[in-house]
Amino acid sequence: MTTFHLLAGLGNPGSRYAQNRHNIGFQTLDELATTYQLDFTRSEHHAATAHGVLGDQRVILAKPQTWMNESGKAIQPLSHFYKIPPERILVIYDDLDIPLGTLRYRRAGSNGGHRGLGSIIQRLGTREIPRLRLGIGRPPGRMDAAAYVLQDFSPQEQPVVWDVLRLAKKLIVAWLTGEAIFQQQGITWQVETDGK
Repeated sequence: MTTFHLLAGLGNPGSRYAQNRHNIGFQTLDELATTYQLDFTRSEHHAATAHGVLGDQRVILAKPQTWMNESGKAIQPLSHFYKIPPERILVIYDDLDIPLGTLRYRRAGSNGGHRGLGSIIQRLGTREIPRLRLGIGRPPGRMDAAAYVLQDFSPQEQPVVWDVLRLAKKLIVAWLTGEAIFQQQGITWQVETDGK
């Protein structure tokens, strides 16, 4: 049987959420799919999926169609059905505690307060799940965090978002092909922002 990697981009389903900060995981998979000419033509185990090859690896791109906080309801049955162990799953999601333009990889750990990742950890029964966290920054002033993550990126933020998505695509392919740097527990990258 062919062994897959599972790329799990987290977000909320529906067009009204498509450009939200909370959906940068979905946005990353959409960019990967466009670059590698993959289509989200399947609906399986509560997820929109695209199957194909990135680098030299067979992959399933999965966008859970549950709400963000129930992402494990899609990722656990997908990983079980395709016999994908946790170390071959990469979860891509937003992180409030990281500034926009910063990306962090960890091989394992807690959910850090992210309920989507928490759902996956709970359903899979392990914290040993690689993840790529894409910083979206903290809300300004006293703005409620829940309202902030459900806002679209501002026009001023959008150029940085595109740079983040480009870098995320490169890092995901590097992870898939087994680059040695990903054997470290944690790594941080910062996008170039024209000297700003």
